[in-house]
Amino acid sequence: MILAESPRRQRVTKLVNWGHWFALANIIIAIVIASIFVFSSPMPGTGVGTIYLLANWFGHIGFMTFFGFVIFILPLCYLVSNSRIIKASASVIAAVGLALLAFDALLFNRTGFHISFHAADLLRSEAQSQITIENWQQWGFLFLLFVVWLGFQLVLANAIYKRVERFTRYKIGVPVTTFFVACFVTSHAVHVWADAKLYQPIIKQDNMFPLSYPATAKTTMSRYGLLDLAAYEERKQLQFNPEFHSTTYPAQPVYCSVDTSENLTVIVQTDDAEIDNLNTKLDLNRFDNYYSTASNLKGLMTTALFGVPEIYQDALSEKRPVLLALPLGSGMPVSVYSDVSLPMSQLSGYVKKDASESDGLNIAFIKGEDIAQYTARALEREHKVIVATGYGSATGKGTLFSNFSLDADIASTEDLAPTILNALGCNAPITFYSTGQNLLSPARPWLVSTSGERIVVIHDNKRTDVLSNGSYEITEISTGKRSNDALNVDLLSQAIKHLSRFSTQN
Repeated sequence: MILAESPRRQRVTKLVNWGHWFALANIIIAIVIASIFVFSSPMPGTGVGTIYLLANWFGHIGFMTFFGFVIFILPLCYLVSNSRIIKASASVIAAVGLALLAFDALLFNRTGFHISFHAADLLRSEAQSQITIENWQQWGFLFLLFVVWLGFQLVLANAIYKRVERFTRYKIGVPVTTFFVACFVTSHAVHVWADAKLYQPIIKQDNMFPLSYPATAKTTMSRYGLLDLAAYEERKQLQFNPEFHSTTYPAQPVYCSVDTSENLTVIVQTDDAEIDNLNTKLDLNRFDNYYSTASNLKGLMTTALFGVPEIYQDALSEKRPVLLALPLGSGMPVSVYSDVSLPMSQLSGYVKKDASESDGLNIAFIKGEDIAQYTARALEREHKVIVATGYGSATGKGTLFSNFSLDADIASTEDLAPTILNALGCNAPITFYSTGQNLLSPARPWLVSTSGERIVVIHDNKRTDVLSNGSYEITEISTGKRSNDALNVDLLSQAIKHLSRFSTQN
């Protein structure tokens, strides 16, 4: 008696075989797309780190894609009898899944975080800013691109289905499965060792791929070279990695025109003394959600003039601020005045003993008791004025006074340089020379800075201070009390990537 498979069983067997080949094809495509994650991150720099990178890349992406096949497509092969419906459904699922992977990769390349519930607010702000940039034709092009991508998946599904009997002759199932399982197991085994040894070239890859090992404050910071993990292994107090101080400033050459007929005075307070209400006394606009996080006078001047946090102050000791060099090169008078000794030698060519009557761009670092008088003289000469206070205060919170109409939710000292240059007519990309933003046309509702050895992230009325050993503290700004909210790792990742913009490690 000859036993033969029933027609239904033959159909199911063919669909299951087809599904495995379809999954393999999409695993290869997903691995190619995931290369964006790899090339958006710093290279490990060691042999073991590179082996882990490759094993994690192939193992995790292969597992993630095959898991999607098992969850969404394989059940259809047993439950649905119509092969066309299965192929169409699988094509839609694959097209959407790989499109999401590509979107996540591009988002990671741009911001440093992945699609997640924790990143919903950040994702929403990115989407809103992108929507304002893109017009309907560009959105139509993206939709057309997805239709083409879906069409490719349909063609791929049909081509594999027609040739599935031929493909099954190639006995590659065991070698391919063994390869991906070996990569997956190897990556996890190596990571266990690296985590025990605090091996930085591997630990810093923890947040590279989506739905992978969850990042923490420690691993996020190490990813951008802000941790010396060898010292942590010896249980010493960690310091920021000194290699971080190797910088490229500006990141790219800054070219723009400056209106040399403008007159602008910027005053930065150098103590924590109370000052008069300049908004009522001198009829200036008042902006209260302003923060000055520098821990010393040199850091304050670095932050104000360069538009970057004080962590860069040693690396920039021989460089000239774009804020001063660009207007001066355009023929605008530029002067710097301070009532204390300037700790930055590269400013000697700009310093004036009495700059209160200077036109052009005038930047003054003075004590609170002198601010009202200095500001009044600038207004008498019909200058645009920005006054920044708050240095030395316990919370770092100060106030901005200006006759500009500042349009921002939050501001820091890093924002002064890009705001000034934009007010003078310079339209060069701010990211070339600053980590701040233009307060006349802000782009984000959060800020990141440093205070001594702390990274400071402020967002949604919360201040997160992250120490160099990865520990952190979240404080409610309005009450000053400690918050029990979970750390927003996605925001921290984006903030540190933004902070590290001028580090040569990136």
